[in-house]
Amino acid sequence: MIYLKKIYFLLLLLFSLPAVCQNLDSLSKIYTLKIVLPADSSAKLSIHQIRITGNKKTKLPVILREIQFLPGDSILSYKLLKEIELARQQVYNTTLFNTVLIEPLQISSSQVDILVTVKERWYIYPLPQFQPVDRNLNEWLVKYRADFSRIKYGVKFVDYNLTGNRDVLKIYLLNGYTRNISFTYAQPFSSKALMEGFIFGAGYAQSREVGYQTTYNNKLLFYKNGNFVNDNFFITAGYSFRKAIKTRHFFNLSFTKASINDSIASIVYNPNYFKNGEVSKSFLDFSYTYRYANADNIIYPLKGETGFATISKRGFGFTGGINMFYVEGAFNKYINLKNNWFASMQLAGKIKLPFNQPYYNQKALGYGDATLRGLEYYVIDGAAYGIIKTTLKKKLLSFSVPLPFKSAYFNSIPFTFYAKTYADIGYAANNKKYDTYLNNKFLFTRGIGIDIVTLYDISFRFEYSFNQLGQKGLFLQAQGGF
Repeated sequence: MIYLKKIYFLLLLLFSLPAVCQNLDSLSKIYTLKIVLPADSSAKLSIHQIRITGNKKTKLPVILREIQFLPGDSILSYKLLKEIELARQQVYNTTLFNTVLIEPLQISSSQVDILVTVKERWYIYPLPQFQPVDRNLNEWLVKYRADFSRIKYGVKFVDYNLTGNRDVLKIYLLNGYTRNISFTYAQPFSSKALMEGFIFGAGYAQSREVGYQTTYNNKLLFYKNGNFVNDNFFITAGYSFRKAIKTRHFFNLSFTKASINDSIASIVYNPNYFKNGEVSKSFLDFSYTYRYANADNIIYPLKGETGFATISKRGFGFTGGINMFYVEGAFNKYINLKNNWFASMQLAGKIKLPFNQPYYNQKALGYGDATLRGLEYYVIDGAAYGIIKTTLKKKLLSFSVPLPFKSAYFNSIPFTFYAKTYADIGYAANNKKYDTYLNNKFLFTRGIGIDIVTLYDISFRFEYSFNQLGQKGLFLQAQGGF
């Protein structure tokens, strides 16, 4: 109850702050270059040229690829500012820039130039890593009492714009409770038409524990003996195609070799981990994914729609062993209700065939984004699941903290605060012989919270949630913007 009171008074305090705080919302737009629009709504303005400044590393074609009009195109005069804002949104959603300003400059009664000014982000991150291995931060803090032996540490090197073509190189060298040596390279624009791309990578990982079974109370049981008890090697390659601006198509093929300690597959623990008491499996995964994005901010959206659909096949067979076929999808709708009020609805689901899957393929709710707010400490396995998340929030204030030193990338750190209330429902269906307390029944949670959005759209979410088990608690979530 004490946590609920603290959040209530925090919300009360934030709502009472004066509304005169400086607004640094990146979505706001001010067109400082005045243009005279023709009185005739059917009149058109021709794009004379598009001029881009501020890009020191990013190649010009990468920016022009995101702008839906070209020099020589004609736009109905009353639609010009709307088209400019859509272009600004699309360039910003490359996540290559801190700020994007697009302005029209009228050069005659029927022609305009388009001026694009960008400020690039810091792309290279040779960062030391020091983070828990658990499913989420709350589990590490509460269940394991911030046990520092459950930390993986090392170096993570990432370049998000390696050659200026929005290509990404990631290298992980991690040790500790788990080991991870891996690299990936993604090039979205490998063709002259900037429509085709590729990705490839490989890695090797080990862990000192394996979640070998889920209890009836939806808790993970772990096998550990002080040494590394599983090994995973993977190699992956993919092809991407993007003809339109808002849609993308991905084809991916990967090979995985997974091995576990012999004891895990014994009758004492879980012979169904891979099925039939096997301790090692090698398999191929092939998948196709369609992605759609039409949102004001791809990392922290307030208006628009995003979604994806995936079809995937694991293994060559259709029954037995590790073989699996699944379809997965999500659709997210974000609505600007005006006066700094926003609403969102997120729908997600997945179905796997056949329903009788080995434990290795049974992950459903409680992993990654497939989590109900308020059930973070539980895992609900299943061959199928569905989730609906709804959120209503109010923007409270925005301000910035100036840096005490000069930077070529940013001069201050912005902060925006949102108060919110939310409700989630979900369902995970599973084979009856793997049934648990939270399987095969409707689940629902609700709560209130505060979102803090800062530099690079990094968000910190403080949520006080209630679930249908009569439990409540304060949860911290973090989402990186790079």
